[in-house]
Amino acid sequence: MDRLLCGDVGYGKTEVAIRAVFKAVADGKQVAVLVPTTILAQQHYETFRERFMDYPVNIHLMSRFRTRAQQKETVKGLADGSVDIVIGTHRILSKDMKYKDLGLLVVDEEQRFGVKHKEKIKQMKTNVDVLTLTATPIPRTLHMSMLGVRDLSVIETPPENRFPIQTYVLEYNPILVREAIEREMGRGGQVFFLYNRVESIDKIARDIGMLVPDAKVAVAHGRMNETELENVMIGFLEGEFDVLVSTTIIETGVDIPNVNTLIVYDADRMGLSQLYQLRGRVGRSNRVAYAYFTYRKDKVLTEVAEKRLQAIKEFTELGSGFKIAMRDLSIRGAGNLLGSQQHGFIDSVGYDMYSQMLKEAIDARKAGKDAEAVAPLDPEISLKIDAYIPEDYIADEKQKIDMYKAFQSISSHKDADDLQAELLDRFGDYPPEVKNLLTVSKLRMLAKQQKIASIIEKKDKIELLMTEDRSQRVDGAKLFALANEYGRGISLGTQKNQLKISYRYAKNNAEQRYDVVQKFMAELEKVNRDA
Repeated sequence: MDRLLCGDVGYGKTEVAIRAVFKAVADGKQVAVLVPTTILAQQHYETFRERFMDYPVNIHLMSRFRTRAQQKETVKGLADGSVDIVIGTHRILSKDMKYKDLGLLVVDEEQRFGVKHKEKIKQMKTNVDVLTLTATPIPRTLHMSMLGVRDLSVIETPPENRFPIQTYVLEYNPILVREAIEREMGRGGQVFFLYNRVESIDKIARDIGMLVPDAKVAVAHGRMNETELENVMIGFLEGEFDVLVSTTIIETGVDIPNVNTLIVYDADRMGLSQLYQLRGRVGRSNRVAYAYFTYRKDKVLTEVAEKRLQAIKEFTELGSGFKIAMRDLSIRGAGNLLGSQQHGFIDSVGYDMYSQMLKEAIDARKAGKDAEAVAPLDPEISLKIDAYIPEDYIADEKQKIDMYKAFQSISSHKDADDLQAELLDRFGDYPPEVKNLLTVSKLRMLAKQQKIASIIEKKDKIELLMTEDRSQRVDGAKLFALANEYGRGISLGTQKNQLKISYRYAKNNAEQRYDVVQKFMAELEKVNRDA
């Protein structure tokens, strides 16, 4: 198994993982749960211990919250099989980790791991089942799943009594911050204030303390030592503090239902899935939650930052993680499938072309054939006509591109008729250029079906060149008989090992020339040796 489970923030991906882990352990296998942060590792450790309390399952934690002696004991237990489940950060990918019988690897919040970590996971998992959990898969992962390299499951049903998070994107304003904190405290809730600079985080915490004197403010960041961080998080969890000023360490998986207001400082400096994950830290109970994504006053946002903030504002309804990931895919590109490049390469061939090439290679691999053997024929067509969609027929660029794709994908006469009807229905009578485009599309379709490598028009002659493979399957006598039906206009010849069919048209017959060629190509089916 190599399955990507895409479920929205708080939709129960961890629950699915716990059940998969239980199944693996019950079958005598070891399980490794890989998480991106120490806080999330600690939280999962507590959850798993609670859920497996009544069963003889030995669960260990591997993170910087553990002493060296405890870590050594875990490494030894995994090697001799006495440890059933290990939950940890990147530490569990270290070289000294040896498993007696690893059966399942669960990767939580997959988008937080770098490509190097994923390459290590690939080495681990040749015969290990892998379950990857994420709310917003990175473009590369999502792309791989959509192409069929990995299996994909989506959890679409929200938990009961969940409300969409009220999302605001606006300039930073201390008065707004004060009001938001006071409103949350007024209903007995707590607030996350996200500030991602460790150097000045204490100053911001003091500023918030002065803004809202009644609020008890705590600070959490990754440079604090284990005990300090643990104490702050436990204190906040137990309601000792009203506001937690923290860096992005709270981004992944932290589950505190009483926190229902989030304020993010410098939101324009963050990635799209990061913003989405952060928003998912609130709204995990049956109260309406608020998320404020702020940027500095009078700051000019970059185009990409603006697109990200626009997307986060747009997708507020429950279950938007998948849509967010799709938008991210369109903003960033899908990256290189192999190796460490996160994006790029696609630009040089175009996204559709890259997807097509990759899909062909995957289909070929699944069919056990060589990629070239199953690659579809792409005939060369060069005719003396103008074939395009004029500006005054379809003005909208996106609609125009969609229609060009529709022309490109015609694979039967029914497709062509349907497209013709759609054009008339949506845009009205079409000009000669669009009619020519339909002609070219039909000729391309027939060329693919009849294995014609090229259709080239020169002066008053149209030449068809068959592929080598198809030329060998033609019955010469049948082809001559068919050519005779069309009179002197059609002549036959060869070019290297390929059959060449030439149609010379008279000037008074120029209008019908493509109809004649289409009719002739449709009848080529009859000239096969086995026909």
